[in-house]
Amino acid sequence: MRLPYWLSQHLAALRALLVLTVLLGIGYPLVMVAVAQLPGLKHAADGSPVVAPNGADAGSRLIGQPFADAHGQPLGQYFQSRPSAAGSGNGYDPTASGGSNLGPNSVVDPGPDKPSLLTLVCARSRSVGELEGVDGRRPYCTPEGVGAVLAVFHRNGITGPVTRAVSLNQRCPVPPFVATYQGVPVECAKAEEDYSRGIVTPVRGDAPANPAVPADAVTASASGLDPDISPAYARLQANRVAKARGTTVDTVLQLVDRHTTGRALGFLGEPAVNVLELNVDLDRKYPYRR
Repeated sequence: MRLPYWLSQHLAALRALLVLTVLLGIGYPLVMVAVAQLPGLKHAADGSPVVAPNGADAGSRLIGQPFADAHGQPLGQYFQSRPSAAGSGNGYDPTASGGSNLGPNSVVDPGPDKPSLLTLVCARSRSVGELEGVDGRRPYCTPEGVGAVLAVFHRNGITGPVTRAVSLNQRCPVPPFVATYQGVPVECAKAEEDYSRGIVTPVRGDAPANPAVPADAVTASASGLDPDISPAYARLQANRVAKARGTTVDTVLQLVDRHTTGRALGFLGEPAVNVLELNVDLDRKYPYRR
């Protein structure tokens, strides 16, 4: 008995579904798992774990993590990772990989709890400077660690003498970071006022052209999970770590050099230091004692 055309088509489609499910849904994944267990591939397939001195997995060398206490404060005995915008809290949530989506034009804080990229950078630079005992000032940042940005009003709209200046990121009653601008007193910003007609004007200030705090110490990576920092940021932290661990700066710097990788193929990317591997090596050779 010949099956109806529509039924034969459905049966053919069902057979194709079953065959492809077995081949691609079961067979192919099993083959890939088997290949991943071959020597030379197994470590990466297992997540590239880094083993701590106590034998437990300290984390993955491919995924960054914070080294902070329960209150989010940096642990002085460890090298710190770069900031992360992945997830809430300290960031570095592998289930919420991503950046802040703030660009270079983000200089005005949308609200008290919504800092601009400039204010984030300023606040981080100030905090790192305090932690490492160096000058944390940066251009276009106030001493308090917010973006030094004014809304400047001109008599003729965008031309003519300045008639008013408002420090946009400093809400009243905080005193403005500068008293006057082109002879006009600078006001603090009031939450209920609209300053959109003013010209947004960042003020450079007297910060050094080359800040002591490196750029990767104040900016997050696009994924928020970068496991590496620059050698410059690692060397900046060496004095603090050496003091906390009761050893010399030179011995810590030797470890930094040992964990510094060069550019891929000699010209791609930048030299980097894997923070987790460096910290695990510190725990192994110079255990921290309270």
